[in-house]
Amino acid sequence: MSRNNSQPTLAEVRKWPATVSVPQAALAIGCSKSHLHDRIKRGDSPVKTIPLGARHVVITADLVRLLSGESAALAQNGIQGAA
Repeated sequence: MSRNNSQPTLAEVRKWPATVSVPQAALAIGCSKSHLHDRIKRGDSPVKTIPLGARHVVITADLVRLLSGESAALAQNGIQGAA
């Protein structure tokens, strides 16, 4: 990220690796890491995750879909599977 500890731009997120940590994804979404961890544990995370032992990683492509509004557009059009 070009700015220290500030919310990254969508263009910056698009350049991230295939998966990122929950704290990094939370920063991009604009929520606390504890809030995102709680949503993952409840099974209602706004982004797809992969469990790796006791932790999870966030799929960057899904994070990009969320931040670009693509998920909301798909949901409005009645397309299932939008995270």
